[in-house]
Amino acid sequence: MIPLRDVIPSRTTPWVTIAIIAVNAAVFILGWIAHPEDTGQQEIAFQFGLIPAQFSWVSVLTSMFVHGGLVHVASNLLPLWIFGDNVEDRLGHGRYFLFYLLCGAAAAYAEVLAGPDSPIPLVGASGAIAGVMGAYIVLFPHSRILVLVFLFLFLDIWEIPALAFLGLWFVGQVFGGVGRLAEPAQGGVAYLAHLGGFAAGVALVFLLRRREREEADWWARGIE
Repeated sequence: MIPLRDVIPSRTTPWVTIAIIAVNAAVFILGWIAHPEDTGQQEIAFQFGLIPAQFSWVSVLTSMFVHGGLVHVASNLLPLWIFGDNVEDRLGHGRYFLFYLLCGAAAAYAEVLAGPDSPIPLVGASGAIAGVMGAYIVLFPHSRILVLVFLFLFLDIWEIPALAFLGLWFVGQVFGGVGRLAEPAQGGVAYLAHLGGFAAGVALVFLLRRREREEADWWARGIE
């Protein structure tokens, strides 16, 4: 299933989400221009990714904006656009940006704890986006998601509960994380980063959410 959009319109312009998407896309395009032969962007991954065996907080930050290919960056930025605008709407721009960075840092650290001696670079925004998804479940538990479903040779669009979609995603990460714990140095999908980011998002949204923005007409009353 590929998510297409949710059913909750944002009441403000999600400037931070737009900026994060733009920066990720720009970094990918510039990396592709600089190294067109490196389709997996491995050179950039080793330069700006987070290598657990050489841990640094600077690399934690830069790794959130580096991706390993077109499919990788597209599959990350699509859910960020779908879920990020609503979470930003509820937190406000400044709090949302802080929230995003903290979730990304928590996600990266979770992956490092599983394999602190790994020489394989960790890249991608998926850990931080997992945090956004965790916050979305807390803030919008009754929302629904339009998803593209592949039915053998046919395509269809279904509207399903967000809780079901993100719940299935979370279960998949748990199973993948168990496998990663067995072989933490093998690389591949950073399931533990996803779980760490999701957990951080669920916890942090309770600290950073703005209760006054949960009222239906808060924007009409000039609340910032």
